[in-house]
Amino acid sequence: MSDDLRELPLRERKKLRTRRALAETALRLFTERGYDATTLDDLCDAVEVSKRTFFRTYRSKEDVALAADSELWSAYVDRVAAVRLDGPLLEALRAALDATLDAMDPDWDRRFLATRELAEAVPVLRSHSLGYCQDTTQAIVETLAGRSGVDEMRLRLTVEIFVAAWHTVCLHWTARGGQGDREGLTGIIEQTFALIPDALTCTAGTPSPAGRPAAGRPAGD
Repeated sequence: MSDDLRELPLRERKKLRTRRALAETALRLFTERGYDATTLDDLCDAVEVSKRTFFRTYRSKEDVALAADSELWSAYVDRVAAVRLDGPLLEALRAALDATLDAMDPDWDRRFLATRELAEAVPVLRSHSLGYCQDTTQAIVETLAGRSGVDEMRLRLTVEIFVAAWHTVCLHWTARGGQGDREGLTGIIEQTFALIPDALTCTAGTPSPAGRPAAGRPAGD
């Protein structure tokens, strides 16, 4: 039994086990059979829970399919709420991302890659993911408002830049098949965030400086 389960009351441990079983089984069935071909009845039968239990755990079929996303961002918003804000805000958001990724369970990388590939292949999941991203962006803004000392417009712009950088990271990491697992992911994060200043000032038609990748193209592509 993992340490995070041992510290919880029995009832909460059971809920967490059910949540994990539903997410893991859903990802496997959606990948093997297809998202549309797998019903909630199929999923509940495979995990041996009722649909009532399912809806106490997840709001929808889309939510359980994107569980790896929600695990990351729920943990991230909590991390941002506790982070010390005494320097460049974008750096604080990046540091919170690094710390959140470090704390994810060892199997999260595999599940996240499979989730991203599934979302790219299924239009309804892609749409749901975009909606979830908007909700998360708003949650980050609200978490920082009043603490950052930054006006609302600059705060939102900074958060949007952070989110755009993360999207770029995910696209490149997924396109590489999750190469390097979490170390590969964090490497692309470092490359992408380092490119932000150039991306904000780059001029169309101007070659990148020698030996440096063009904005939005991590080295090695």
